[in-house]
Amino acid sequence: MDDAAPKAPRRARTPQEERDALLAYAFRALGGRALTQAELRGKLEKRSPDEALVHEVLKRVQELGYQDDAHVARAEGARRSVGAFRVRQTLKRRGVDEELIQETVAARDPDEERLAARELLERRWASFARKRDPKASAYAFLARRGFPSPVIWSAIRELDAALLEGTEDGADEPGEPDDLE
Repeated sequence: MDDAAPKAPRRARTPQEERDALLAYAFRALGGRALTQAELRGKLEKRSPDEALVHEVLKRVQELGYQDDAHVARAEGARRSVGAFRVRQTLKRRGVDEELIQETVAARDPDEERLAARELLERRWASFARKRDPKASAYAFLARRGFPSPVIWSAIRELDAALLEGTEDGADEPGEPDDLE
């Protein structure tokens, strides 16, 4: 015989309790990372079948300044470890409006992008140098990161010139320790 008492059925939530619960969930979701409107809408729709309630909660969160696609786009556009193509792809995948994507990509400084590609190559060059074709490996690495071809070739040429200059001066290759006497 089972001595456990049957559980009492749950009381249905009032519309205000539903709204508060969905709003609290939205804040928790945004606490993890900045979400685009499309991402947050998707999460809210999984929690509530009421489209009007989802719209109301989304609007309220935006009014309070907790969700802003422009902020998400600026943050993605400021990432130095990726190129403009990756920024565009990421924002499109995350559901950002095409006009905002265009603005974000246009705001990126081409010189900063070239410098970022060069810094990535400098940090990773030791692993590329061990490959059969280091320049091809470096190109593929930067292309996967979304850097455009002119930026990639410019960074490779700059790094190649710096490496040649360093070896002509009798300096060691980057990443090799100086000989101690």
